[in-house]
Amino acid sequence: MKCPHCEELLGELTCSACNRSLPEKSRYCCWCGEELAGAAEVSEDPELATEAEAEGSIDLASRKLCSDGTCIGVIGPDGRCKECGKPYTGEPEPEDEPEPEEEPEPEDEPEEH
Repeated sequence: MKCPHCEELLGELTCSACNRSLPEKSRYCCWCGEELAGAAEVSEDPELATEAEAEGSIDLASRKLCSDGTCIGVIGPDGRCKECGKPYTGEPEPEDEPEPEEEPEPEDEPEEH
């Protein structure tokens, strides 16, 4: 299989369900969706494995979002954002959104016969 961008040869696998060629290290077949053997194994990348272990189970209800209004990060145990590194300063400011204008109720018009 060749890379569509640089045409370098890539390692490949064959799906056991549909027998089509797939990129090496694929977890699922991109043609039929079959989970490939070994897909449930832990990542071989030690950096990713360490990050996953450090995060542990994430309690979404108790996480603190970055107080910078433009960042999507969460606050780590050190009190700093994991994305931008800024310290936590409190809850993010709600964006000023104009309140929707109420539509006037239609006046009852007399029906013509």
